[in-house]
Amino acid sequence: MELASARYSVRNYLDRPVEEDKLQYILECGRIAPSAANFQPWHIIVIRDLEMRRKLATTYPRPFFIQAPVVLVICGDHNAGWKRSDQKDHTDIDAAIITDHMTLAAVEQGLGTCWICNFDARQCSEILQLPANIEPIVYLPLGYPGKEPDDRARHLVRKGMSELVHWEKF
Repeated sequence: MELASARYSVRNYLDRPVEEDKLQYILECGRIAPSAANFQPWHIIVIRDLEMRRKLATTYPRPFFIQAPVVLVICGDHNAGWKRSDQKDHTDIDAAIITDHMTLAAVEQGLGTCWICNFDARQCSEILQLPANIEPIVYLPLGYPGKEPDDRARHLVRKGMSELVHWEKF
């Protein structure tokens, strides 16, 4: 509960590198995440190079994006993802699970992230030279939080349990 409550979307990062041991810890927390049928249809591309971050920023032009010293690109392999009997592909769900594990691990390590899905996936695929079956699903900038947002408490504003939880039927 403490980690989940402490996590927020960081949109301002310090000019401070992420230590290798912290990065490896976060990646390991992602690696052990569950996935549908344990197919693990994900790939993580670690971007630390400033020029590569600038290239990726053309797909998501926000100033804070290149402030983060690391950007994790979480990708899904739709050929490897589990498909339900009605052919619903769970690759995106599995990518969300691994991303959530890494966001919480980042908070535990004193780091911040911002879950980003609003980027040009086609252009990202070209920049990263992804094969056709690999889709970039999430950008996860990672670094030490800078100035806290004025509205940080808004991430704690949530619907009440009675609006979200249904017992025995909808």
